[in-house]
Amino acid sequence: MTTPATSPATLPGLMQPAPLQIIDILRFAATAHGSVEVVSRLIDEPIARSTYAEEFRRAGQAAGALVRLGARSGDRIASLAWNTHRHFELFYAVTGLGAVLNTVNPRLFDEQIVFILNHAEPDILLFDKTFLPLVERLAPQMKTVTKFVMLCDRTVHEVGAVGALCYEDLLEAEHGDLTWPVVDENAGAFLCYTSGTTGDPKGVLYSHRAVVLHAMASGLSSAFGFTAFDVVMPCSSLFHATAWGLPFAAPINGCKLVLPCERMDGASLQELILSEGVTFSGGVPTIWTMYLEHLERTGQAPGQLKRLVIGGSAVPRAMAEKFKKTHGVQVLQIWGMTETAPLGVIATPTPALAALGEEAIDEAIWTRQGRLQFGIELRVVDDQGNDVPRDGESSGALLVRGPWTIRRYFRAPADAVNAEGWFDTGDIATLDQFGFMRITDRKKDVIKSGGEWISSIDLENIAVAYPGVKIAAVVGIPHPKWEERPLLVLETHPGAEVDAASVLAHMAEHIAKWQLPDQVVFDAVPLTATGKIDKKTLRRAYADRYS
Repeated sequence: MTTPATSPATLPGLMQPAPLQIIDILRFAATAHGSVEVVSRLIDEPIARSTYAEEFRRAGQAAGALVRLGARSGDRIASLAWNTHRHFELFYAVTGLGAVLNTVNPRLFDEQIVFILNHAEPDILLFDKTFLPLVERLAPQMKTVTKFVMLCDRTVHEVGAVGALCYEDLLEAEHGDLTWPVVDENAGAFLCYTSGTTGDPKGVLYSHRAVVLHAMASGLSSAFGFTAFDVVMPCSSLFHATAWGLPFAAPINGCKLVLPCERMDGASLQELILSEGVTFSGGVPTIWTMYLEHLERTGQAPGQLKRLVIGGSAVPRAMAEKFKKTHGVQVLQIWGMTETAPLGVIATPTPALAALGEEAIDEAIWTRQGRLQFGIELRVVDDQGNDVPRDGESSGALLVRGPWTIRRYFRAPADAVNAEGWFDTGDIATLDQFGFMRITDRKKDVIKSGGEWISSIDLENIAVAYPGVKIAAVVGIPHPKWEERPLLVLETHPGAEVDAASVLAHMAEHIAKWQLPDQVVFDAVPLTATGKIDKKTLRRAYADRYS
C-alpha cells in the first residue's frame, strides 16, 4: 500500500461508484442474516432480544426521531452509554443520516468529559440511565447541548433536571421506513477521543470509508476469523474506538451479537457466555483476569467460548497459557489505537510459523502483539528515521499508515502525519521475519538506567506470571546515580501470600540482574478510563522513592 499519487494518464474504471456507507452494513445484515439475534443487557430492564432485521428498522426509527429533534447532516450527536442494543442502533442511525456520533467515555474525569463535549459541539446527548447524575452535574458546563435523551423505556424513564426525553417513546412515534440519504464515503462518521496522551483529549474523526474497510478486513481469517456460526460478545466498550469495530464486523459476517451492558464482572460474563453460546469475545486484560478468577473459584468451564482477543496492554503469558491449557480457549493479542480505528495487528499464526511447531506458534502469539494485516503498513525506525532490521530484536519507533489511520486530529491546525503519510504511534517496537510486531514499550514508559534501556512491559509480563500476582506495573523512578531505576508495584489476588524476595528471585531467572527492580511495592494498581495501567499516577506517587 502506498500513498496515492495523482496521474493524469490513468484510465477511469467502469464499475459502479457506490460509496462505502456504514448503514449498508446493517442493511445487508437485515437482508442476508435478518433472523440472527442481537441480545442485550440493559440498565434496570430485562434482557432485550431482537434480530438484525428488527435492529435495521429500529435504526430507521431512531434516525427519524433524531431528525425531529433537529439533527442534520454533519452535526455531532453525543452518547454516554454502555454496550447495549440501543447504543448499537445509534452507531447506524446517526451515521446513516450523515451526522457524526461522538461516543464519550464516561469513565473520564468530569473536566475531560466537559472538554470533549464542548470541543465536539453536539446539540443532542443520548445517555444511559446510569449517567443521569453525571449529566445533571455537568449540564451547566455544556455549551452546545440543548436536548437530552435517556436510552430507556418509559417504565424506568426519569426526566431529571435536564428534562430528558424517553428514547423508546421517541422511537414509537416513528415508522422506521426511512429513505436513507446517500453519504459521501469520506464524510465523518464517528468522533472518538483519545485520553492516552498528555494534555486535553484529542478527537479522531473516522470516515465511512475507513469504518467499512476496517470492518471488512477485521473479519478475515488473518484477523478475527468470523463465520456465521460465531456468537460475538464485545467486552471492549462501544464508547472506546467503536469497540474495536466489532459492531460492524459481526453483522457483516452474520454473527449473533451479545451485548453485556456495563456488567463485565466474571459471573455476569459467564452467565451470558453459557446462556447465549458465546464463541468469541474481546477486551482488556483486567476483564479476563476477573473472568479467570471466577472460573477458578467456581470450577466452571467457559462453555462454547473458543477465542479471546485481548488488547489495551500486553497480555500476561500466564493468562494465555491458563486459558488454553485449562479451558481450551485460544488467546490472541491485538494492538491498535484510537488513531487506527483501532485494528493495527493481531496475533494469528501462519504456515511458516506452524512449520516450527506448536511451541513456536504459542511463543509468537503470546509474546507479540500481532502480525501484519492488509490495510495497515508498519515501519520501525531508529533515531535517524532509518528502518531497523526485521529480526525481532532491533527496536525503534513504530510508524503506521493506511486507509483507517488518522491524518489529522479534529480541529487541529496541522496534519498528525509526516510528508509520506506515516503516523508516529509513540510506541517502541520490533518486527520479525514472519511479520510479527512486538511492543517493547511506550516511548514515555521505557526506562533508561545507566545508559541502558529497560522494557517495563517485559518486566511486568515476568512478574505477573508469579503465583498470586494479579497485576504488575513497572515504572521508571528518578535515581541520583543511574538516572532512572525500575520500581515494581504489585497487586495480588485476595488471600494470596506473596513476598518481594520471592518475586524478585523468580524474575532473576529471566532477566539480567541490572534490570531487576530495586524495590517492590504492594498496593492497588491504578487503571485509566480505558482499563490500562495508569503509570502517570504511579510515577507521581513514587517520584521520591529513590531520592
